[in-house]
Amino acid sequence: MMRSGNPALNVSAFTKVEKLANAASMTINGTVNKTFLLLFITVFSASWVWENPVNFLPFLLPSAIAGMIIAFVTIFKKEWAPATSWIYALIEGLVLGAISAIMEKSYPGIVIQAVALTFGTLFCMLIAYKSKLIKVTENFRLGIVAATGAIALIYIVNIVMGFFGSRIPFIHESGPIGIGFSLFVVAIAAFNLVLDFDFIEKGAEYRAPKYMEWYGAFALMVTLIWLYIEILRLLSKTRRR
Repeated sequence: MMRSGNPALNVSAFTKVEKLANAASMTINGTVNKTFLLLFITVFSASWVWENPVNFLPFLLPSAIAGMIIAFVTIFKKEWAPATSWIYALIEGLVLGAISAIMEKSYPGIVIQAVALTFGTLFCMLIAYKSKLIKVTENFRLGIVAATGAIALIYIVNIVMGFFGSRIPFIHESGPIGIGFSLFVVAIAAFNLVLDFDFIEKGAEYRAPKYMEWYGAFALMVTLIWLYIEILRLLSKTRRR
């Protein structure tokens, strides 16, 4: 049974889609091409906000919420991915552009480091997957899914505590525990890339409908954005030491 820690690539992503007779099917190359297109959209919108992030700050939280809503819509209506994935990339680009500009002002040079580490991790995990250095076994999947779920639960608890003026101690600080937690989260996000590669490859083998290329590209963007944010957070902690 196929699983992925990425909520956009759950067990039903490729098995509960409508197949049309004689219709074009999903391919790995098609998914890669669409991923590059979504990356371009994200970078383009991020660059627009980067120039003047202060004016965008009032829209940062609403945009982040809108991006989350679009993500959930795409997950539950996969056939809409050819349209919603573009919207998701555009909105997340605006959010990332603002966050990156703010972080860059506080820690000069941090953004280029985070971008380099994010794409470096992407290519390293792809090489590790294609060379079978990392084998996607059922136990491996279950372990990454469990760890991802635990991280999500910690973040949800922290958000709820924030409404009461508190937060989970240590994990946001620049001490050994905070840095160790961020390293763990970055590692889990990176391993989610491997699960995503495997899931997309299985989808191509399964001959999923053509629109699933957009869905696969969207799912990879979800993981990449998460990975970038976590690397940015890790680097900011090391700068504060």
